[in-house]
Amino acid sequence: MVVQTRISARGAGMTKDEKFVIFASSLGTVFEWYDFYLYATLAPFFAALFFPPGNDTAALLSAFATYAAGFLVRPFGALVFGRIGDLVGRKYTFLITIFVMGGATFLVGLLPTFATIGWAAPLLLVGLRLVQGLALGGEYGGAATYVAEHARRRDRGFSTSFIQITATLGFFLALLVIGACRIIMDAENFALWGWRIPFVISLVLLVFSVYIRLRLNETPIFQRMKEEGKGSKAPLTESFFRYPNNKYVLLALLGATAGQGVVWYTGQFYALFFLQITLRLDYLLAYLLVGVSVLIGTPLFIAFGWLSDRIGRLRIILLGCLLAAATYFPLFELLTRAVNPDLAAFQARSAVTVSADRATCGVHVFAGPWSSFSDCDRAQDFVTKLGVSFRRVDTPGAPIALSIGDTRVEGWSQARWQAAFEGAGYPTYADPGKVDWLMAELVLLVMVLYVTMVYGPMAAFLVEMFPTRIRYTSMSLPYHIGNGWFGGMLPLLATAIVAGTGDIYAGLWYPIVVAGVTVVIGAIFLRETKDVDISTESGVDISRRG
Repeated sequence: MVVQTRISARGAGMTKDEKFVIFASSLGTVFEWYDFYLYATLAPFFAALFFPPGNDTAALLSAFATYAAGFLVRPFGALVFGRIGDLVGRKYTFLITIFVMGGATFLVGLLPTFATIGWAAPLLLVGLRLVQGLALGGEYGGAATYVAEHARRRDRGFSTSFIQITATLGFFLALLVIGACRIIMDAENFALWGWRIPFVISLVLLVFSVYIRLRLNETPIFQRMKEEGKGSKAPLTESFFRYPNNKYVLLALLGATAGQGVVWYTGQFYALFFLQITLRLDYLLAYLLVGVSVLIGTPLFIAFGWLSDRIGRLRIILLGCLLAAATYFPLFELLTRAVNPDLAAFQARSAVTVSADRATCGVHVFAGPWSSFSDCDRAQDFVTKLGVSFRRVDTPGAPIALSIGDTRVEGWSQARWQAAFEGAGYPTYADPGKVDWLMAELVLLVMVLYVTMVYGPMAAFLVEMFPTRIRYTSMSLPYHIGNGWFGGMLPLLATAIVAGTGDIYAGLWYPIVVAGVTVVIGAIFLRETKDVDISTESGVDISRRG
């Protein structure tokens, strides 16, 4: 039976049909995020599967570059599917996106690895990541618009916040499924074939999602607009080439979604990678820490969505960005001391310096057949993957050298450098018995709190910025540039900054600067939207200087 929905009168309770709209839209979006974030969660693991051996940092950066490819293409998916959504309708558009996403994810589970087909493996992987990104570019805007156009004005932030929890729940589901696979099988079998299971499972989720969404009907606001002949014939032109809509798109990006994107990916994915790669915590323990913080923090998305209906969306979003930018450095330093106190102590007592001719050193963001690694590259790779901050000294024409306190090793030799670090007391892995679990979890919870502040009210805020006839297109592009480009590039850019500077915390400058810029632009040029009537076709001036 197809569910018929209506906009309930202001002040009436939420109807059964409205609840089903939220449930069906959110559930499908959870599964899409699960599909998309499987690769993100396994990116460090995929570095060894789909890229050549020889330089672990280069392979990791290549894996992150492939991870970022899916994000880079999301705005193009927003353009394609946003246009379809504004011309044809919300429901059928996000039915298409879930088909595309589920199919691409299933095929990742069937891909042969680098050891089997060589360079064809990463090329196929990148291709499927691009398809995933296109699909996700159309999914979020459709789901958020669909729910918002069914919601009452006074509860729009609360209703759309259920869409906002889907990304985190999809991430948590990915952690849960991958963690379960790693528990029930040994490392060898997981590397051989077990990693495919989470991707293959997506086929089951796809069938269930399509079944649920087929029971939905088009939104009443869109239906009325079409019946009255007020729909846009050129949503792309109206959104991006006509004033003032193009101004709103730019302000939505720079004054809201860019900061939200970097805060989201820092508080969840970068924190996970930092635990595993830099602090060298066992992957299952890292999954557990981040998974618990995500699970505890999830209700806060709804809480801040509800709060935004009372006090406004913009001030909550900008406050979250401001707090994140002001506290990331001390939070990550505290996380280091809590998770790997031996590493923190080693860094405090042992100054590490790598002396080399800078002209022979490089940062290889995407390794390929064209890549050649110098001794300097190999040496910096070795120190970087240890999770150790080190100072670089340029010594033109001189041989490379390592200094750890008073110990100095001339020339590159992994065995001798390894012995030097061991002799200086470098901890190979984080000792679970020394982890301050409560403090580590509290730090992660604070970062998740920032995520919920910036993300919980965001769907309602974006929906309210644009009129119905171009809403799907207009809101999707700034959202996916902010999240796909500014946020999705974070692991790659932050890791490259760390590799290029030798400072394990230097990568945090990227989210701090972006979040700070968002606070300034949002505070100066944007105003509140919570009382906007989204059923009107004329739109509303949401800029302070309009």
